[in-house]
Amino acid sequence: MVAAVLAGLATGACAQDPGDGAAAPADTGPARAAGLATGPQAATGNFSAAQVFALADEARARGDFATAEAAYRALTQDPDLEIRTEARFRLAMMLGDQQRRYGDAALELRRILDDKPGAARVRLELARMQAQMGNLAAARRELRAASASGLPPEVEQLVRFYSRALTANKPFGGSVEFALAPDSNINRATRGDKLGTVIGDFTLDEDAQARSGLGVNLRGQGYVRLGLTRGAELMTRLSTSATLYRQSRFDDISLALQSGPQFTSGRDLVTLSAGPTWRWYGLDPYSLGLGGTAAIQHPMGKRGQLRVEGGASHVDNRRNPLQTGWDYTLSVSLDRAFSARLGGGLQVYGFREAVRDPGYSLASGGVSAYLFRELGRTTLVGTLGYSRLEADERLFLYPKRRMEDRYSASIAATLRALHVGTFAPLVRLRWERNRSTIEIYDYRRVAAEFGITSAF
Repeated sequence: MVAAVLAGLATGACAQDPGDGAAAPADTGPARAAGLATGPQAATGNFSAAQVFALADEARARGDFATAEAAYRALTQDPDLEIRTEARFRLAMMLGDQQRRYGDAALELRRILDDKPGAARVRLELARMQAQMGNLAAARRELRAASASGLPPEVEQLVRFYSRALTANKPFGGSVEFALAPDSNINRATRGDKLGTVIGDFTLDEDAQARSGLGVNLRGQGYVRLGLTRGAELMTRLSTSATLYRQSRFDDISLALQSGPQFTSGRDLVTLSAGPTWRWYGLDPYSLGLGGTAAIQHPMGKRGQLRVEGGASHVDNRRNPLQTGWDYTLSVSLDRAFSARLGGGLQVYGFREAVRDPGYSLASGGVSAYLFRELGRTTLVGTLGYSRLEADERLFLYPKRRMEDRYSASIAATLRALHVGTFAPLVRLRWERNRSTIEIYDYRRVAAEFGITSAF
C-alpha cells in the first residue's frame, strides 16, 4: 500500500518541476524523448536519441528488459544532460516497478539528484524505492528533502499524509558495513604509566595503557516484519557490531535481539521493543543485558522530525559483580532538512547506571549535533558532541570521585561515484578527548575507518 500511495504522490509532483528533467511519467512515449533529443549531438551510434528511446520503450513494453536496459544505459552516456536524466529516470522506473530491483533503481535516481538536486519528482520516487527496500528512515529523509526543495501546496499536503503511511512495507531486510580501522588508542586508556591511589602510586601494565593498532570494524543488522492489524506490525531486529584486532584480548563484540510492536497513533509512529543484549571483550563474556525501549516519532512541520526514546535494562556484568545493576536512558532528537542537499540534527540525552557499588553507579548527560551536505556524488557528514559524567561516590581506592568531560568530533564521506551495486566506499575520521579526575579514564583518541557501506 505504501508503494502505491507514494507512486501517486510522485506523479502528483511532476507538474511542478518540468524544467528539471525526469518530470514526465515513466510511461511517456517517444514524443517526450523526441522533445529531449533536439540538440545536434543527441544521438547514440547511428541512431538519434529519439530512436533509441523508442527502441527501449518498445522493448520494455514487450518484456524484453535486457534490451531495454542496454538501450537506456547507452543513452546515459549521451553528452546532453537532459537526455541522460530522462534515460536514467525511465531505467529506474523499469528496474523498480517491473523488475523489483529497488536498490538498482535507487542508484539511478540518486545519480539524477547528484546533477539535479531540485528535481522533486525524482526525490519522491527515490523515497518510494527506499520504502520498497524497507529503508523507512531514508524514505522519510527524502520526503523532508523534497519538501525543503519546494513543492506546490497540494503536493505538500500529500507529502505530509503519505509520510504517515511509511510504517510497514518490506517484510525483511538488512544492511552491513565493513571497514579497516587504524586507531591511536584501541583500549581508550591513559597514556600515563602511573595510577594514583589513596595508598600510593601504582605502575600500570602495558594492557592498561594506551595502545595503537589496526583493526577491522564490522556492523550489520537484519529485520523481519509481521503484520498484526491495520496500522500495526511486529518488528524483530537482530544487530551486531564487532571491532577485531590481531591481539584478540582487545576484541569488542556485541549482539542484540529486539522485538516488539510498531504502530501509528494519529500523526505519530510508536515503537516498543524488548530483548537481550550480549557483549564479549577479549572473546570472553563481558555482560548480558535484558531490557526494553519505547520511542515516539512526531513530524515537526514539513521539514522536521522529533523523536523521543527511553529505555531500561538490567545488566549482568560477568567481569565485576559490583557493576551489575540497572541502566536507564532517555533521549530527545530533532532532525531537519534545510534544503534538498543540506540537513542536520540535534540530540540531548541522559544516562543513569545504578549498580551494586555506589562507586560504580553514575549519571551522565550530553548533547550532540550533526550536519550533512550533498556535494555532487559525495555525502559529507560532520558531528560534534559533549557529555558530562559523575559517579555517585568515590571508589575506596581512588583519591577523588570520578567526574569526566568528554568531547568528540567526526567527519565522514560516502563516495557514491565509486559504488559497487548498492554499496559505496566510506571514509570516516574520529577524534575523542576524555578529561577525567581518575587517571586511568583520562585519554585521547584519533581513529579512522576506510571501508564500504550501503549507499543508501
